[in-house]
Amino acid sequence: MPDMGSQKLIFIVDDDPFINTLVVKRFTSEGYRVEAFESGEECLDALERNPALIILDYLFTEKNRIFSNGMEVFDKIREMKPQIPVVMLSGQEKGEIVLELARKGIDDYVIKDKNLIDNLNVAIRQLLTK
Repeated sequence: MPDMGSQKLIFIVDDDPFINTLVVKRFTSEGYRVEAFESGEECLDALERNPALIILDYLFTEKNRIFSNGMEVFDKIREMKPQIPVVMLSGQEKGEIVLELARKGIDDYVIKDKNLIDNLNVAIRQLLTK
């Protein structure tokens, strides 16, 4: 089977090590290079590596961070590298959050549920084959 990812670099930014491990294992097996970060700061520091796509958690529980949530990190990514597509991950299913993300220009939004990996797979394929 050919490598779907053709070694494109994807960043996963989530303060939950389980989610990071899950995403890294699944999408590495699809042929992507996946780097995991537990904070927005770490991701922003690595942006010069020009990932093809960033998967970003909506809410970080760590309180002593410069960026308290994914929207703040997203705004910085858009400032620094506006061409990189961003998929927002969230446990939130609230309509107003989805609307806020759409207004901000998030490329896609995936809810953290039992379909997380399948839904991420669809989002990644759509965004990286444009």
